[in-house]
Amino acid sequence: MSSSTINAISNRLSLRTPQRESLEILAKLIEELDLSKDADLDTGMKTVASLYPTFKEFERSFPSLCFALATGVGKTRLMGAFIVYLMREKGVKNFFVLAPNLTIYNKLMEDFGEPSHSKYVFKGISEFVSNPPTIITGENYQYQGGLFDDKEGVHINVFNISKINADTRGGKKPKIKRLSEYLGESYFGYLSNLDDLVILMDESHHYRADRGMEVINELNPILGLELTATPQVENGARTTKFKNVVYEYSLSKAIADGYVKEPCVATRKNFDASQYKNDPSRLDQIKIEDGVRIHEDTKVALDIYARNSKTSRVKPFILIVARDTVHASEIKSLIQSDSFFNGRYADKVIEVHSNQRGDEKDETIAELVSLEDPANTTEIVIHVNMLKEGWDVTNLYTIVPLRTAASMTLIEQTIGRGLRLPYGKRTGDEKVDRLTIVSHDKFQEVIDEANKPNSIIKQENIIEIDEQDIVQEKEVVTAQNKVEENFKVEAKAIEVLESVEEKVTATAILDAKRTILEVIQRPSSNVKRAQDLHSDAVKAIAIEKIKQNPILKSQLPVFQDEIIKQAEEVYESIVEEFIANIIEIPRITIAPSEEIKAGFNDFSLDVSSINYQPVAEEILVQKLRTSEQSTVTGHGRISIDRPENVIVSELMNFPEVDYDTQSELLFKLVSQLLEKFNTTLQDKNDVMNVIQYYSKDIAKAIYTQMQDHHYCEAPTFEQVSIKPFVAIEPHNITKYKEDDVHDLRDTIEPTSDIPKKIFSGFSKACHNLYKFDSKTEKDFGIILEQDVTVQKWLRPAHNQFNILWGRARNQYEPDFIVETEDAIYMVETKAERDIETDEVQEKKSAAIKYCEYANKYTKESGGKVWKYVIIPHTKVKFNNDLSYFLRGL
Repeated sequence: MSSSTINAISNRLSLRTPQRESLEILAKLIEELDLSKDADLDTGMKTVASLYPTFKEFERSFPSLCFALATGVGKTRLMGAFIVYLMREKGVKNFFVLAPNLTIYNKLMEDFGEPSHSKYVFKGISEFVSNPPTIITGENYQYQGGLFDDKEGVHINVFNISKINADTRGGKKPKIKRLSEYLGESYFGYLSNLDDLVILMDESHHYRADRGMEVINELNPILGLELTATPQVENGARTTKFKNVVYEYSLSKAIADGYVKEPCVATRKNFDASQYKNDPSRLDQIKIEDGVRIHEDTKVALDIYARNSKTSRVKPFILIVARDTVHASEIKSLIQSDSFFNGRYADKVIEVHSNQRGDEKDETIAELVSLEDPANTTEIVIHVNMLKEGWDVTNLYTIVPLRTAASMTLIEQTIGRGLRLPYGKRTGDEKVDRLTIVSHDKFQEVIDEANKPNSIIKQENIIEIDEQDIVQEKEVVTAQNKVEENFKVEAKAIEVLESVEEKVTATAILDAKRTILEVIQRPSSNVKRAQDLHSDAVKAIAIEKIKQNPILKSQLPVFQDEIIKQAEEVYESIVEEFIANIIEIPRITIAPSEEIKAGFNDFSLDVSSINYQPVAEEILVQKLRTSEQSTVTGHGRISIDRPENVIVSELMNFPEVDYDTQSELLFKLVSQLLEKFNTTLQDKNDVMNVIQYYSKDIAKAIYTQMQDHHYCEAPTFEQVSIKPFVAIEPHNITKYKEDDVHDLRDTIEPTSDIPKKIFSGFSKACHNLYKFDSKTEKDFGIILEQDVTVQKWLRPAHNQFNILWGRARNQYEPDFIVETEDAIYMVETKAERDIETDEVQEKKSAAIKYCEYANKYTKESGGKVWKYVIIPHTKVKFNNDLSYFLRGL
């Protein structure tokens, strides 16, 4: 196995961990297997089984290995990695990539054959830069001619199974099996005679039918590589697992590791589906309506994320799973009716099912393929079992199942259509990273499924919908800094000007003012304080940028001198207004160090309370049937690993236990317990009996004592960068369209509604609109407005700070920044019971470190001192001012 080749391919193709692990397994196995036409299959199967216990047999007439990777992890990229490795290490030049349907076939042709395609799998592979592989397909294989004389180039055949599997009308052979004048044999025969043909089977569970197995065997490759998310064949209620799996990376692992969206299930609070037993269409309508409401809420969340992160906007859509084609048509008619959200979705819904033919089917498929395009207006897709593998979109966010799935494979495939992440990775925004399945009537079944250890839906991902919370339509409101808001007012005044000349000139001057603001908001590194913006150097940069405005140069040359003159005159006033409405926040990026020291201090085990007795052998045998660590041999004799290894193995299942750093302590504690067992139990067989039967309980008893000796050192923080003050970032916040903007001093009842409201009426804040997460925060805002010692304050927007905390390096967003005459305070208001929690304390550590770096910077530049304050909610009262909260600092 060449680790250097594996590293090179992994780096070039940016392989994820499961993809790299799969490549490592392939590399190891091709060194052990005889890859030739006459290889001994029995010997090969024994070799593979000895290395990978999940493997039982090849299941084909050639060596075939299955890699079971969850949907969304990247099976196509892994196929590309397999091809490159086999080419480099084994000199393989001929590959046959098999697709189960037309959708995947078209996708694979793009992924393997079009270097300009965004998902081209060979990007960065040096051998293919100047000499890309020849792609032979079901459409062009008859016309390749002399290309088959090219012995040095790599040939990748991409075929749909139907091209080689189906008989044609009149009993003729498929074209691929007919004689080719150029080759002197059929193309199928040509392939089967190649001595280095490797076949890659995408979604290989489709090739398990008798005819599919037979035709693939006829190709006679030296190696088969199967990829699928569902390594099983389902026939009615019977499920047969593949026997040639060498690697399995389940959907539950992919979700836990963050490679796909987090699937959640939603239902209404206090919903009784049995009320609709005699009116199933009404139940369907309720589920669809709630699905649409969740969809609209998701759309707003995606809008806010795109604005905050300054990235492309994702347009989500809903998938409705109908029972049959008649049901699908009924649903479409409902959605297109005026009674369904006032007809808002009448032209935004499409229907997909296997009965569609001709132009209708082609148009629908084209619509599906373009669903990720923001120009595509479709928001609802109704389907009846047609959306199979290969239909890969990243913007499916809501699924409304209105039929009972026939199998777990279908359930996973349906959910799998929506698990891909639009930004390629999780964003940390719950709604942007979530796929929601609406399930009012099957909610208990979902809960039961979530309680299973390997369920893809966890208990914490079950959402109860508050009907009142989602029934109202939301909108996004952007709160700019006050200078930007003043420019908006000026722009509205320009709109009503009657003279075209006045309007054009006023617009150009306003553009010049905005250019000045753009320059002073993000100054060069030689600007240390906001007062430095008055310098001639900064002013010259702004004026030069105004002069370079292409509209001013090309369309308004007559007015250019006048506009430049006015820009020079207003420069100082804009700077003064800007300084008056900002708090100078240094641009500092800090993050916790990668390595956080944690473990267990040395101690001796208290064995006095750990007492177990042997169990009857028949009970033990029953226990052993589900154990992977032991077997039952002749005469009922039990064969297990060494006792200490069994217990240590169980201890390693606890999340805080790291074998590499704590093995010495683990074996010490286990040996202390075994010493007791060897003394109190009659013989070695009894000790082994107890260990085998009670291993989990014994490990739990030891782990309970270990927890008393656990330590976790506070993380150290690394300063990544420090620059002058940053602009006051805009807030992108939501409100119900029908709701008014409230004054800060308005009384909101119930207080639980406060987070849903937008407030105004600020005289000292850096924005004109804010939301508050609690009554405590709203009350503290009122206190800041009333306190004469407070000069300015703000609620930081999402990207105002870049303070990362915790192992996951989450972004910390302080509640308030408050400026007084002599200091700037970073303030957090917290429920008193939460202040000592690990999360709050970790955030505090990160914030204090930020203040330390800020003070180091402001000391050199003459700025104000920074301090961090946590205020318990019980102390936020109107008779207390800021000085009360700062006591003791």
